[in-house]
Amino acid sequence: MVYSYAKRILRLRDEAVDKLISTRNEAKGNIFIGASTIPSTYIIPKVIGSFRDSYPDISLHIKGGDTGEVLDMVMNSQVELGFVGKETRNKKIYCEPLWEDNLVLVVPRKHRMANMKQVRLKDLAGEPYINREKGSGTRMALDEYLMEHTGKDTSQFNIVCEMGGSEAVKEAILEGLGISILSIYAVKRELELGELKQVAIKDHSIRRIFYLVYRRQFRPERYQKVFIDFVKENRHRFQLKGI
Repeated sequence: MVYSYAKRILRLRDEAVDKLISTRNEAKGNIFIGASTIPSTYIIPKVIGSFRDSYPDISLHIKGGDTGEVLDMVMNSQVELGFVGKETRNKKIYCEPLWEDNLVLVVPRKHRMANMKQVRLKDLAGEPYINREKGSGTRMALDEYLMEHTGKDTSQFNIVCEMGGSEAVKEAILEGLGISILSIYAVKRELELGELKQVAIKDHSIRRIFYLVYRRQFRPERYQKVFIDFVKENRHRFQLKGI
């Protein structure tokens, strides 16, 4: 009996290996993907590197944009898949939650708030504030949070400029132009190096989700489904720790 079980286990193992090899051999093609700023800069490169190790014959073509632009790309079939920082209300688009994010207040390291453990949200009103552009998932998530908790969006801040991308906002903060609320993915390195300082906002935790999106009528080819399944099954590998 033990011998027969052992033979069965070995047979199942061989079948699994054969299936994996078959899938890899058949998985060939080009996938066109739209990705908003944070996923395209800090998450998707890691996903692609890991995916290509297993499926070198599938080519991934990434087109960047803000969340609004990526959703438009998906709806207009300019891309097959998208990664965005805000769920859409468009019923024609399917949204699969993937990774958690935390929006944090960051200030220059010599700013008067830099050594404070926490500040009140109303304390930010008079501070020069650098905002993300309209259409940004970060901006939309923050505006929605502020509207829910204060009745006003980021217009309540002293906005000195709007910038199209977290990297540009970080550079402006480093130059002492102002403060901002950004994704922890975007500022992790600068915080670790001590170039920027994170300050807690009393009684507030601004969280959001990154989503994989595609049209509900989209019927993926086998190689596209391989990528979708890979992302879903390995989502925890690309989640920033400590969130």
